[in-house]
Amino acid sequence: MSHKSVNNSFNLFRGPGVTLLILSWIITLYTLWQMVEMHEIVPGKRLDRYHELGQHAFGKKLGLYIVVPQQIIVMVGGNIVYMVTGGQSLKKFHDIVCPSCKKIRLTFFIMIFASAQFVLSHLPNFNSISAVSFVAAVMSCGYSAIAWTASAHKGVQENVQYSNTATTTANLVFNFFNALGSVAFAYAGHSVVLEIQATIPSTPEKPSKVPMWRGVVFAYIIVALCYWPVAIIGYWVFGNEVKDNILISLEKPSWLIATANIFVVLHVIGSYQVFAMPMFDMLESVLVKKLKFKPSTILRFIVRNVYVALTMFVAITFPFFGGLLGFFGGFAVTPTTYFLPCIIWLKIYKLKISSLSWWTNWICIVLGLCIIVLAPIGALRSIILEAKTYKFYT
Repeated sequence: MSHKSVNNSFNLFRGPGVTLLILSWIITLYTLWQMVEMHEIVPGKRLDRYHELGQHAFGKKLGLYIVVPQQIIVMVGGNIVYMVTGGQSLKKFHDIVCPSCKKIRLTFFIMIFASAQFVLSHLPNFNSISAVSFVAAVMSCGYSAIAWTASAHKGVQENVQYSNTATTTANLVFNFFNALGSVAFAYAGHSVVLEIQATIPSTPEKPSKVPMWRGVVFAYIIVALCYWPVAIIGYWVFGNEVKDNILISLEKPSWLIATANIFVVLHVIGSYQVFAMPMFDMLESVLVKKLKFKPSTILRFIVRNVYVALTMFVAITFPFFGGLLGFFGGFAVTPTTYFLPCIIWLKIYKLKISSLSWWTNWICIVLGLCIIVLAPIGALRSIILEAKTYKFYT
């Protein structure tokens, strides 16, 4: 989850923003529980990929058509957003540490961030990036703590305003739509949760869902403790002037804010790999099994480098953080996170109509459909408005 997506929504809504954060937290925790439970729903078999779960529910072909395109958009979109985030944080670090230095374009900072991904992308599998993922998680807590404590220390700004910045009703509505997608993007882990659970040993006596669920609950508690204070305190201090990335709103103490931005960089380095690894596996499998390429080190080297290069190119071309976050959150993350697990659950378990579980799943489905329709509209408008004044590759 990103503290930036939290701020992007909260600075629009105040009370409704908190409600949206909590409601999204509850819904996505529920759908994540469903996926963990369904991992070993077939006796003697583990559904280690999201598309395998989809195939079990809808059939081999239809399951692939329903799940894989959405999953690809989530992972590719997430990697593009992480490229932009890493580049922006590196630039902020540079500008704080050396304010008198010549300004360097964001393009080059995104390329610097990508250089780390060109190296890490050649690690073999999820187990090999466990240390990277652990560092990313620790860094996430670190920069979040710095963000809200530094904001609290700064205190409420003079002439702070808490009214909506939108000058018209139309602007307010479209901003609201975009923020829906930003919140949705914050809970994008469903796309890779089964791959992570697949790394946990499982026996009939000790199924993997037990330790996996404990890990999920712990992670969600940490999410709430780390990111909710960022949204609430950040808005309290800066009001409607708070940036999508609250660390950009903060300037002093400079050494602490610089440290926080490096923490962000380390966090998204690991987050990029969590989303990229399933993509590498998918691309290499298609090339070998479908297109009959010979598996080799050279093929692996080319595929992974080309993928990183493409996500870097798109990030350099469209570094519109808020718009990208809302678009990918609404269009791609929402289906895989908010309602697809519920649809699969209904399909597999054949719930009694009007039962509590039936109603719960349908409420999640309806809310998810609202987000997938509305969020991309607001996000695309945001991207178009930013593109009007943006000079590409500068």
